[in-house]
Order: sequence, then C-alpha cells, then structure tokens
Amino acid sequence: MLRHEFQPARLVTGLTALGIGGVYVLDAAGRVDVPGAWPLIALPAGLFLSGGVSALYGLVRRRRRGAELPLPEERPVSR
Repeated sequence: MLRHEFQPARLVTGLTALGIGGVYVLDAAGRVDVPGAWPLIALPAGLFLSGGVSALYGLVRRRRRGAELPLPEERPVSR
C-alpha cells in the first residue's frame, strides 16, 4: 500500500461534511428540527476552520523543514 502525506485540512473538511450530512439525516428521520439557515452558517464556518488548519499546518511543516536542514559546511578559502 502506498503511503500518502497526512492532510489535516482535508480531515476537517470531511468531518464538517459528515456532520452536516448527519444532521440532515437526523432531520429527515424526525429526531432533530434543523432551522433553514443552519447549513448557510455551518458550511462556511467549517471551510473557514479548514483553511485555518491548513495555514497552521503549513507553518508547522515549514518550521520543521527548516530545523531538519543540515548546516552548510565551511569550505576552505583558496587563494
């Protein structure tokens, strides 16, 4: 099995979509009463959260990558 890079923003987006879908299923089953404007607020809020997670993860990766780079070796000066 090929390994892939972990992408937390996609995880947050997927959990948001599953949550919205789950609430709609509960609404269709009659267990929850969902107001009409709820998805208009929940979907952009989840996407905004996903963007924030993506930006934060990018900063963390950039900082880690900078710490892992080896220091440049000093070369003797030739004259």
